[in-house]
Amino acid sequence: MSSPCSMLANRTAASKITVMKEQIYSPKAPKPAGPYSQAIRANGFVFASGQIPTDPRSGEIVRSSVEEQTRQVLENLREVLEAAGSSLAKAVKVTVYLSDIRNFEAMNAVYAQYFGETPPARSTFEVAALPKGVDVEMDVIAVE
Repeated sequence: MSSPCSMLANRTAASKITVMKEQIYSPKAPKPAGPYSQAIRANGFVFASGQIPTDPRSGEIVRSSVEEQTRQVLENLREVLEAAGSSLAKAVKVTVYLSDIRNFEAMNAVYAQYFGETPPARSTFEVAALPKGVDVEMDVIAVE
């Protein structure tokens, strides 16, 4: 059991940790639609903002199937992570947002194609609505 003095020393040491953060931008991914970064690199991790199925070349939303939307989302995330010197293979946590949980199997079939034998931890949620009326959004935490 830790003494009060050692607990205070640990808190003091933790408060001195400096967070080094760098904004990441890829011209091969959609431009942010608001006041946020595509990703932030901080202390060995890359935190990629949520991506929706926007075609970065045309700026248009992919409105076809959930499978095609999922593919576009993952391609956008791939570009952002690669701009940060990381990759989908280095993803440690993915959060998936679906407008309808009944689309889980369709999303999951495409998702599985992007991650190897050691897929990242993942949470999947059905949400009331997603930006621009899309069916899928994902964000990723990866290591450098």
